[in-house]
This record gives sequence, C-alpha cells and structure tokens, in this order.
Amino acid sequence: MRNITGKLIMAFVLLSAGLVAQGVEKNTPKDLNVFETPKTNYTFDKVKVKVGGDFALQFQAIDNSNDLNNLEKLRHDLNLPTANLRLNVQLAKGVDMQLVSYLSSRNHEESWVKGGFLAINNLDFIQEGLLADLMSKLTIKVGMDEFNYGDAHFRRTDNARGIYNPFVGNYIMDSFTTEAFGEVTYQNNGWIVVGGITNGMMNQLVLEKEAPYTDNTDNGLSFFGKLAYDKQLDAALRVRIAGSIYKSTGTTNGSNLYAGDRAGSRYYYVMEEKDASYRNAFSGRIQPKFSKMTAIQINPFIKYNNTEFFGMYEIVSDSDDEGGEELTQMAAELIQRMGSKDQYYIGARYNQVKGNIQAGADNIKVSRFNIGAGWFMTKNILTKLEYVHQKYDGKGYEGSKFQGGEFSGVNIEAVISF
Repeated sequence: MRNITGKLIMAFVLLSAGLVAQGVEKNTPKDLNVFETPKTNYTFDKVKVKVGGDFALQFQAIDNSNDLNNLEKLRHDLNLPTANLRLNVQLAKGVDMQLVSYLSSRNHEESWVKGGFLAINNLDFIQEGLLADLMSKLTIKVGMDEFNYGDAHFRRTDNARGIYNPFVGNYIMDSFTTEAFGEVTYQNNGWIVVGGITNGMMNQLVLEKEAPYTDNTDNGLSFFGKLAYDKQLDAALRVRIAGSIYKSTGTTNGSNLYAGDRAGSRYYYVMEEKDASYRNAFSGRIQPKFSKMTAIQINPFIKYNNTEFFGMYEIVSDSDDEGGEELTQMAAELIQRMGSKDQYYIGARYNQVKGNIQAGADNIKVSRFNIGAGWFMTKNILTKLEYVHQKYDGKGYEGSKFQGGEFSGVNIEAVISF
C-alpha cells in the first residue's frame, strides 16, 4: 500500500504541474465560503467565453462489514477519475450563461450534460437604465440546473468539482437535483431572499404518463425559497444564518431533491451485497423519494479569523395522506485553516440521519464521522486526506444488508479546478 500511495501522490504532483505550466488560474482558498454570487458592477464589450474544467481522482482504502457477512470485499485501489467541462459565457451586460457537462462520472462513464442556466443581473440589453435601482439588488435565473435550496449545495462535491468541499464525500442526505426552474434572488445589506419554482422533473417529458412505470399522472409544480442574513461584522468575524424550504405538490414528480445527483457518491461500492445484480452508484447515502415532499434546511455559518463552523439541521417529510414518513438530518463541521494564504487546513465533520423512510416501518439511524486535512498546492490544485467511519443502526434495518452495517477507512483525493 505504501508503494501504491507514493506513486499516486507522484502522479498527482506531475499532473498538477502540467496544468500549472499552462497558466490555469481560478480557484483559490480565498474563493471558498462564497454562497450566492455577490452583485457587482457589470461591463461588456463583446461576447466572451471562458472554458473551465474539473478533475478528481481518489485512492480508496475502505473496508465494510455487517451482521449477515454478505458484503462484497473491497480492495484498496484507485477509483475511476471524474471530469467536468464548464462553459461560462458573457452574452450581454449583466447577462451570463453557464453550461456544465460531466465528461466522466461514477454513474455515467460517458459524457453527460449536467445542466445550464441563464443569469440576468442587468436589463440594459432591453433599454439602458431599465429598472437600474431594482436590478442592482436583483438576479433572475432560469434554466435546467441545480436551484438554490439550502446552503449545503454550495459546499458539496459536484462530480469532479471537489475544491469547495473540505472532505471527500457529501452529506448522507445530499440535497441536490437538476430541474427546469426559475429563480429570483434579492440581496441588500446582508439580507438575501430567494424565491423560485420548478416543474418537479429531473428528466423532462411531455407525455402525460411515463408508461409502463405508472398510471398516475399527478404531476405538480414544486416551490422553494430561502431567507438568509450574511454579514462581515468586523475584520475577524463573519456570521451567516440561512433557512430554506422546498415543497412539491405532485405524487409522480417532485421527489428527486435527494436523488437528483447523476454523478454518484464518493464512497465506492460500500455496503454492496456479494454477487448483486445491481451496483448502486450512490452507496453510503440515503435518498428519500417522498411524494408531496416538504423539506426544510437551516444552516448557520461562522468564520472567525481562520476558524470556520458550518452546520445543518434538516427535516424532510411527505404528506400524511402519502404515508407520513419523516427523516431528520443533522451535521456540524469545524475547519481550521493555516498558512500564509490559508493553503492548509484540518477539519472534522459529524453527520447523522434518523427517522422512518417507509410508511409504517421502524426507525433507522445512520451516523458518519469524518476527519481530514487538505493542502492547496496551487490556486487550482487541492489534495485531501480523510478518514471516514459510517454506521447503520435501528430496527428498520433488521434483516437487511444494513443490519449491523458499517464502513471505515481512508481516502486520498486530488482535485484540480480551473
């Protein structure tokens, strides 16, 4: 294992050096902890296209077990590298488009379009000075992409884009999906208000029903909103508190808030049964697909000098007439950044999900602990070292592969973004 790890680190360094030699510059440690894109003064002289990309590779040394002793044995080795292609296009003054494709992912080894959106921060393309005072605080966004529910999605790993995530994996319940949406964001003196609507569908379809899967055609709209306050109180202290809500109204759509990631999870093949006919690309996660879902997420964020705290309290449920299932997620992470440019960090995260995922079923509980460290080798290159331990408990898991289940081990990850 020592020889493999040494070769892996050397490969990371050589690949990173090749990118640096090409002059690639974008992300720095100072770009971290940005949530909604701040309003700024916009200039425009011609259409400009910025091509960006992300690359990630992990060495996984994780073992898993359960009471039934029927899990696949994992070896310590490399995962399939993942890659993103990002196009950012300035179309007019204050009018921008973004398009992201997954060139390679765990769930789709072939290229796959994640989504895209159009962001309007200025109406001068219609008439010079139109609603200038209002648009100095307002952003209108439309597209087929992720929308702004919760603060956790700003810090998550998006396939190969892991530079904003201090750890290797995302949360146990990963609130992320791509849907056709419209969203309005208002920012003024630290206050942020978001309101939006989606059609509740990840895969767009004009057929009345998706035969032969269902005869139910109860498709409804989904609504989301956020209220946040984000303020740099003095040179040392920044405080943010945000509350978000998502509400779906249909029984045949609007259920993908925690099952919309088409990239796959980072903990490869954990808790998979021997000789299983289906390989779960989202191992280690819980993905509730409740009908008429209501989700609420509260996120505190505090940064004092080089110490950061990010938390999450989340409740997701369906309506009583659909079964009344409910899950609660809690998470807390503490990061200490070090170095003259905050290029080093150490951190710990605790994450827990508990409740009942099926109507009438007993409760389950899944808990995860991460401890890790990272080094921004350059402005574009991050290497991570992480230990993870996840455990499954509760009567709801009795008789299943999760009874007495747990996995633990080490991940080494290299991330490049430009």
